[in-house]
Amino acid sequence: MSTPTTIGFIGLGVMGEPICRNLARKSGVPVLAFDLSPEPLARLAADGVKTVASPAEVMQQCDVVFLSLPSGEVVAKLSHDANGLLANARKGQIVIDLSTSAVNTTRDLSKEFEARGAHLVDAPVARTRAAAEAGTLAVFVGATPELFAQVQPLIGTFASDISLCGPVGCGQVLKILNNMMLFENVVAISEAKNIGERAGVDPKVLFATLTQGSADSFALRNHGMKAVLPGDFPERAFSVKYAQKDLHYALQLADETGVDARGAKIVDEWFNKAIAQGDGEKYHPVISTLMAKS
Repeated sequence: MSTPTTIGFIGLGVMGEPICRNLARKSGVPVLAFDLSPEPLARLAADGVKTVASPAEVMQQCDVVFLSLPSGEVVAKLSHDANGLLANARKGQIVIDLSTSAVNTTRDLSKEFEARGAHLVDAPVARTRAAAEAGTLAVFVGATPELFAQVQPLIGTFASDISLCGPVGCGQVLKILNNMMLFENVVAISEAKNIGERAGVDPKVLFATLTQGSADSFALRNHGMKAVLPGDFPERAFSVKYAQKDLHYALQLADETGVDARGAKIVDEWFNKAIAQGDGEKYHPVISTLMAKS
């Protein structure tokens, strides 16, 4: 496929809207978009994004289609709908899934798209909404080198770090493991905060001092110092329920590969406790508030 004549975008949520905006502003290619909510479509109109009435219309009119959806299950359902993505896929078309999905879901869907002459590229995104707005996301891509070369310039409109991780599905492997490791780090940070505070150390001193040693990390400086320390766990951030969805993909992959991921299972226990206490919609480091026994 040469330079696309039209780009499609399906899913304009927390990450999808700023990603679509960057595509519209920087790609030099017309962008058509669909979302169930009219508000982001109205905002994106100022950047020249044209609204269409259905995902089917996006597929019918676009050479490259980006997906930014809540889960692999949603991606699979939209793909398999009677007038969905697969029903409207055509030869040479490229579908780029920015969502985080189970690896087997991605690989199975890839085979179905290939059977229609189209291609599925998994390109889950990492970092924050602020990074999406700034165009500095990290993107983990699963594709052939040839497909990667075609999609990299488009992904570069919203990402500063783009990695080809291997064949289709490998992008999801990297994203899932990235999140699993982050969640486990947040548990360790939360444990340290609770233990240190009860042992008489000011939490501010604790975290500031830990950044000077081998415990320093992105998670400590961001999730620890910006959420756990001030007790700031807003909704519509990366919630417990949303994080648990990604964690379950990691645990599924661990089972499929025969690995005892007991650290990840401990995280799942904390997520379950947070949900049971009504904190499922809060930013996932809220688990730090649950660790005191009395």
